[in-house]
Amino acid sequence: MSQVTLLEEVSQWNQETCQQQLKSVLPKLVAMHHDTDSWEEHTNILQIITNRFLPHLSLSEVEMECFSSVLPKVMKIFASFLEEILRQVGGLSSQNTELQTFLRNILKMMVQTLECLSGCLRHVGSFEESVSLDAIRSLPSCVLRILTDSFQHCKDSEVMYSGRLSLVGDLLQGLFKEAYSLQKSLMDVLEKINLDDSSSEEEVSDIVKVIHSLLDICAIISSLDIALHANTWKFIIKQSVKHQSLVEDRLHHTDIAFSLCEDLCTSVQNCFVMAQQIQQSGLQEAVHCPEFKLFQKATKMCRFFANTLVHYTKEFKPFLAKSCSHFHQCYLQIHSKFPPSMLALCVPPALIEDLRVSVLVPLDVMLIHLLSFHPFAESVLDPDHQYSTELCLPQCLLLVNVMGKISQSEEALRLWSVGSQFSEENPRWSVFEAVLQSFRKCVLERAVPVTLPGVMLRGQAQGTVSLHQHERSLLAAVLQADTQMAVLAMDVWCFLARYGSADLCFHHVHLVANLIRSCPDKGYQLAHLALLLRRLLFLMTPKHQMEFVEHFPPSQEENLCVWRHILLRCLSTEACVRVEEEVLSKASDALQEWQDCGYRLGNISRVNSVLGCVLVVMGGSNMHAASVVSSVKIISLMWSRMCSRQVQIYPPLQCTVKLLLSISAAVIKSVEPHVIIQAVSCLSEFNLQKCPDDLLIAALEFLASMGKVFVPPNIQGQVLLRLSALFNGLLTHPSWLIFQHVLEAFGLFAEITNHEEVISQTLTSEEVKTKVINFLSKTVSQRESAEERLERLKEDRSIIENHCQRLDREKNLSVHTAPAEESQPCPKRARQETKAEEEYERYLQTAESSLKALQSIEGPGGSPSPPQWVRVRLEALQTLITQINTTTNEQS
Repeated sequence: MSQVTLLEEVSQWNQETCQQQLKSVLPKLVAMHHDTDSWEEHTNILQIITNRFLPHLSLSEVEMECFSSVLPKVMKIFASFLEEILRQVGGLSSQNTELQTFLRNILKMMVQTLECLSGCLRHVGSFEESVSLDAIRSLPSCVLRILTDSFQHCKDSEVMYSGRLSLVGDLLQGLFKEAYSLQKSLMDVLEKINLDDSSSEEEVSDIVKVIHSLLDICAIISSLDIALHANTWKFIIKQSVKHQSLVEDRLHHTDIAFSLCEDLCTSVQNCFVMAQQIQQSGLQEAVHCPEFKLFQKATKMCRFFANTLVHYTKEFKPFLAKSCSHFHQCYLQIHSKFPPSMLALCVPPALIEDLRVSVLVPLDVMLIHLLSFHPFAESVLDPDHQYSTELCLPQCLLLVNVMGKISQSEEALRLWSVGSQFSEENPRWSVFEAVLQSFRKCVLERAVPVTLPGVMLRGQAQGTVSLHQHERSLLAAVLQADTQMAVLAMDVWCFLARYGSADLCFHHVHLVANLIRSCPDKGYQLAHLALLLRRLLFLMTPKHQMEFVEHFPPSQEENLCVWRHILLRCLSTEACVRVEEEVLSKASDALQEWQDCGYRLGNISRVNSVLGCVLVVMGGSNMHAASVVSSVKIISLMWSRMCSRQVQIYPPLQCTVKLLLSISAAVIKSVEPHVIIQAVSCLSEFNLQKCPDDLLIAALEFLASMGKVFVPPNIQGQVLLRLSALFNGLLTHPSWLIFQHVLEAFGLFAEITNHEEVISQTLTSEEVKTKVINFLSKTVSQRESAEERLERLKEDRSIIENHCQRLDREKNLSVHTAPAEESQPCPKRARQETKAEEEYERYLQTAESSLKALQSIEGPGGSPSPPQWVRVRLEALQTLITQINTTTNEQS
């Protein structure tokens, strides 16, 4: 019987006849299928085999009797279909009906082939017993190969058929539909396969090939069908987890992780594009419009991919070392799409929130899974990684997020808080160093500025804060009221600056200096920032120190608030010389301006700013002689303008005296005698028990420095007695802290002075004398028991805590009430002296200073008695004073 006759006869048989003739006819059909080169005959034979004879084969027979012989030829013929289409498609047109019919016939045969393979899978799936891969070895590989080719052809069809797609479009739709059904059938069959430790090596290898082949198909169908794409991924992950113990070390985890991350990023990007289109079309309120429903489907895909990525990383983390860079990049890419990124698209807030919940929440869970994973930390903390502009902010926020989570695990804390320790390790920053480095690169975001969600506190609504406020862990610690905790934070900060790059240290100094410029004149925050700045300056390179001087020149008034907090000895010689020159020049100019405006008290604050910087210059080492001379001239002029009555009622003048005392102490050996008299006289007229603490500390500094000076005999009566009286009054001060400073100052004075009579005149009280002697001999008069000390510390703790809480309340109150205060009228200013009153004050101060200086002049031969003509002039001045008093009384 010929092949044609056999085919015609078999096509007429019913199922019962086919079953009866199975053993004799099926081998002939298989042989005919193998030998034929005709596409039509091949397709016809394949349909007969799968439709009429395959249903009668048992599960143990299908592979040997059918699949192993037929399916290899099926793959070969299917490949030839595609090659022929590719070769002929260029001539396709509506006029060329012959070619059109030819290509359509090929597509029909391709669809028929897929239908036959679906029949094979349906037959295998119909068996109730479990299916082993060995029993259908040839089927999955054949189906996957043909699925890949079919989906790829559908994907390329728009380009391949160009404008002639309509001529074959119906068949291409049929091809895709049949491929969709074929893949579903394959996955249903594979679901029934269970592998265990007794499974053969070939079976394990086959399931791995299936997973990898489906991964390739995922890349093709991602743009073709959302549901199929999701179901394929779901199957890949499910099978990987189901057979995890057998396949985990064979899977291409890097490829799987990369594809998952790519699909997630693509889905998020598609959602943002859709959301922007909804925004531009004004449809954000139309929740039932087709666009909104498409967006919801796309968002669902984003949620699916994000959750799948979390599940995958959790299950296979030990095998994902090489994939951590993908996870890191995926995290950054996705966050760069969301506000507050500068490149985020303008989309409706409600849609953004849906996406945030669908994507960012799962990514946060993934971050928790990866926190203790060394390769992930290496990727995030890699100092050599260069980030594009749009990824700088996401990197900064990632690091801040990490800092908030690492305390939950000791292992994670150790991994992230310590950088690479050994040369053989991959270079790695600590998270603290990395967060500051990344913050430095967010130049645009800081300038705009970018705002982020704040923290909800005490039931208040969540507000937004700047990037600087958001990334503020060390800064917040430095600015807290607890000084010891602030110093600890400074230690950490200085550690980062010390072991980071020179550029990083330079950036820190710039940051702190700018913060000081924006701070109020007083407050613990300013004191803490000033201390931090002084410490950081020691760590700067000489080159950067000069750049700092150039960026914050002392010659500009707005920078004086920075320079008054700096230790000049921490700077290089070149920087010191530059600062000295600019500060003293600025001081001379400021004093000249003050003099030109008639020594108006309203301008004294500007003078104080300059004097604060002069004090910095006095603290420098190896100060030039010219600088000393300039400083002495400045304080000589200033002391001549000080009036103790005004100082005690006008706070800015108290600051002036405080600065003059400290500067005078620094150059005491160069201060002229009449200036010493003016300073000591001014101090003697103060009520020291009621003076501010900082003024008292400056006064003690000055009094201690007087031990270095030999007071000339002609002024000893005006100076030494006053020194004794000042020390005596201070040694009875009620504050134990001030009293300790007094003891230290008196001890320094007593150690170096040549005027021992001051010591004896001071220690007139036995009680005070005993305290001083005990201090100098370091004798402890009373020792605390352990219990007493503990009780005292408890009391001190309560005082300190209450003090810090009060400061925090004042800070919070000032923050919350600032807007309201700005909206209220300005309070009435304190009464200012008129110009005439200032002139009275100025001339009287001049007269008073001149008379005091006259009093200190030695007469001939060292006698204090002045010449006769001086007495005549003084009597004339007395007459003038009487006339002025008389005129003043008449006017009043």
